[in-house]
Amino acid sequence: MKIAIIGGGPAGLMAAEAARGAGAQVDLYDAMASVGRKFLLAGKGGLNLTHSEPIESFLARYGARRAQIAPLLASFGPKELRAWAKGLGVETFVGTSGRVFPSDLKAAPLLRAWLRRLRQAGVTFHVRHRWRGWDEQDPGALRFDTPQGPRPVKADAVILALGGGSWPTLGSDGAWAPLLAGRGVPIAPLRPANCGFDVGWTDHFRAKFAGHPVKSVAVIVSDAEGSERRQQGEFVVTETGIEGGAIYALSARVRDAIQAEGTATIRLDLTPDRDLPRLIEDLSQPRGKRSLAKHLQNRAGIAGVKAGLLREVLPKEAFADQARLAAAIKALPLRLIAARPLEEAISTAGGVAFDALDERLMVRSLPGVFCAGEMLDWEAPTGGYLLTACFACGRVAGVGAATWISSSPHR
Repeated sequence: MKIAIIGGGPAGLMAAEAARGAGAQVDLYDAMASVGRKFLLAGKGGLNLTHSEPIESFLARYGARRAQIAPLLASFGPKELRAWAKGLGVETFVGTSGRVFPSDLKAAPLLRAWLRRLRQAGVTFHVRHRWRGWDEQDPGALRFDTPQGPRPVKADAVILALGGGSWPTLGSDGAWAPLLAGRGVPIAPLRPANCGFDVGWTDHFRAKFAGHPVKSVAVIVSDAEGSERRQQGEFVVTETGIEGGAIYALSARVRDAIQAEGTATIRLDLTPDRDLPRLIEDLSQPRGKRSLAKHLQNRAGIAGVKAGLLREVLPKEAFADQARLAAAIKALPLRLIAARPLEEAISTAGGVAFDALDERLMVRSLPGVFCAGEMLDWEAPTGGYLLTACFACGRVAGVGAATWISSSPHR
């Protein structure tokens, strides 16, 4: 039995491993000159493989798609992923935030060991092969553009693991969406996830603070029902707005609010470790000959970019009222006007609808065609959740494709 896998990211590579382990002949195709490029980029600042939190909390990170992702993680979740890495000779450790990293923090050694094992197992790699859909002359054949020209490929099953629409320079360009939609597969529009947002800074603020990190802050987002979500951490002021960990964790809510209302307002707690009564008391202390800037710094720890944010948002008269100023420091409203473009996002929301797939991740209307990874309609925050689900998707699709071929009547 021959399986073609298109896409050499974590989902595609895991599908190859699982399918080969089930006895299939596996050929993996990728449009780029080498596989795993986005995976390597994800590990540039330290590869966050997964997270160590309890499984119930872990599953909650998938939001509205928890019910669909949970069965995929049942046999290959965070614990299994760490054991799998150890099998490649890569030890892992739990960081202070609960995130799990390779002991050397690097992605490249893990990827090299994995590719070596896949090749030794008999997986064949074909790079610079860009999938263009199905051959018009032979609808059962896949069509690839290669440096040597068009190439048709036949297989008993195909696993599509083509990523979302973010980072197109690394191969995830979403070009697969119209190809599947043209065959009647329902596709939710691709949208940015784990992304930054535009604010519309004044020229003065942008010139002075673009690139500055805002640390020790909490970001608060409320939805239409009044449910509040608070994320403590940090973010960065950009030329156009804001981005960073504390923003990414809430980006789905913010993005959806902007889509529904045109804008979204978040609130910034600039002193998350100091409650409002204490802050009012601190700011109400006599400042003597000190300037207001020095008073804010000495009494509330507000200086630099945090002070700049206050002056960017608040009217001048607010600084004369200590109670009003303290309330703003604890809940500074910041209006966000747009999500950054899809190609700048860390990951993608939208994709192939789960209703179109069976439990093996096979497209119901296209027998023998399986989908895995970020091209499915789900999203998750950073923290190892994206990678873990991609690995799990690939494993399910790989085993599912091999099992489907073995049980198909034509064999």
